[in-house]
Amino acid sequence: MSSPSISMGRVGAPVSKGHFLVLPIVILILAQMGTTGDNGALSLAASALTHDLGATTSEIQLANMIYPLVGGAFMIAGGLLGTLFGWVRTFRLGALVCAAGEVVLALSPNMTVFIWVGRVLVGLGASLLVPSILGLVPLLYRGHDRMVAFGCVGAASGLSAVLPLILGVVMETAGMRPTFLLLAAYFFTVSMLSLRLPRVTEPEENLHFDGIGVVLAALGLFLVLVGLSSVSSWGLVTPFEGCPFTVFGISPALPAVALGLVVLAVLVRVERRVEHKHGVALLPSSFLETPQVLAGLAANAITFFFMGAQSILMAPYLQLVAGWSPIEVGVISIVTGVPTFALALGIPKLLPHANPRYVIQAGYVAMAAALGVMMLSVTMNGAFAPGVYLGAFLAGVGAGTVSSHASNVVALALPERDASQSGGIQSTMRNVGQALGVALLGAVLLFGITNTVRSGAASDMLVSRQVSEQLSGMNVNLGSDKEFEEQISGIPMTSSERSELVRIDAHARSQSTRIAYAVGGAIVLLGLLTTPAIKTFDKGSQSAPDPSGPDHVAGASPRD
Repeated sequence: MSSPSISMGRVGAPVSKGHFLVLPIVILILAQMGTTGDNGALSLAASALTHDLGATTSEIQLANMIYPLVGGAFMIAGGLLGTLFGWVRTFRLGALVCAAGEVVLALSPNMTVFIWVGRVLVGLGASLLVPSILGLVPLLYRGHDRMVAFGCVGAASGLSAVLPLILGVVMETAGMRPTFLLLAAYFFTVSMLSLRLPRVTEPEENLHFDGIGVVLAALGLFLVLVGLSSVSSWGLVTPFEGCPFTVFGISPALPAVALGLVVLAVLVRVERRVEHKHGVALLPSSFLETPQVLAGLAANAITFFFMGAQSILMAPYLQLVAGWSPIEVGVISIVTGVPTFALALGIPKLLPHANPRYVIQAGYVAMAAALGVMMLSVTMNGAFAPGVYLGAFLAGVGAGTVSSHASNVVALALPERDASQSGGIQSTMRNVGQALGVALLGAVLLFGITNTVRSGAASDMLVSRQVSEQLSGMNVNLGSDKEFEEQISGIPMTSSERSELVRIDAHARSQSTRIAYAVGGAIVLLGLLTTPAIKTFDKGSQSAPDPSGPDHVAGASPRD
């Protein structure tokens, strides 16, 4: 049974009026699980990348960031492509590109290929796949079913916690390469399952592809995120040794961020003209001018900012410093995933009339509390396990609570066509949030370790000036005492100096990790400032009124 088409002739999707469509949401959940599981596999591979490919902490940070960086840069374009060429097509193509990227990761001979070919391919695949997941939901489901469907997609992030445990077992027994090959087979299977998705009517108009907007969005986001992520390796103002170039004698990190922000400001102006001329744009004005949409996009970004914080702070510290195995870290993902799944799915199902503003506020508080508990669990040479598990559980509570409504509050406030296209924008915000988490908190972590070790050595009477001067040009990685000793092995020093530097490094890494957690918690709490813009709607209205479309609901009015 088909629903009426909207003004673009876009929604000819079969929408069940008698029962909830189960098979489509299962396929969408599997796809969402795969993209989340890929990030989990990379977190588990920190030790393997260090030992097998000689990765440094900065390279692991870049590998974690390049996927959301590429995905975030192109997911807006992925959302527009889905609108133009069909969501099922972009879904299938995205899954196949992800599978190809996982094969490259499995066969990579070095970190250069791993990062710049494998991770880039997975990011490009995700830029097509993830917007298609969110784009199909408004087309296939209506009313309360839509809210439940969005909750299912949010719950997929919790359900995907099973994947890291499985992948951790594979990585522990067979190694890193078979693990990524397994993920390749998973994405290929998802692509084949997409043949069972209901058909969505193709566009009836010859719509304009906003090429200028795609270029500006990709360039602006790339510059901002690369600049932020490079602070720890290039320097904040004074360039570090190994900085590729300088801008008027200073590190290029902040100039890159500033230039990226300028490009994004130009993008906003350009998109207004494109939408006025062609009626469709990469960044519709409704996204920028509707407060509830902005609040919902912020909720998407903050949830994945939190996930980025976990991937750059918790997993590397537990493996590289505390010596936890991939399986042990995988168990933590289960502790996080169970409440994420239960709340993301349960809140829309069991509390359909809960005020989304209060729900999202509660989620932010829980996520900030989780980061605080994780901060307190950090020790000089490891972590306090009960604190890690408690923090992981609170993390799941917060992520699941916010995810239960984050996507739906965006769709509720938009016309139907924009609600479908919002998948690309929401996916971009998720990936930008994750990349910011990795980049910003990774910079706080690594910049803090390096500067604390340098200043500590300079002020320590047990460390000679010669040794201190050689440390001043070195970037210190996050790692165990043994790995730090290997990093400074080329510097001539006495055994007492070496022991003192190891002590200084242990203090620096624990303090910098705690500070990074605290910064992350403060940023999550800033999300509370956006929540007053989140409104609910009168019972029976599950989409924002669209005066021009056939899905207009008479009498709908926002209320607190």
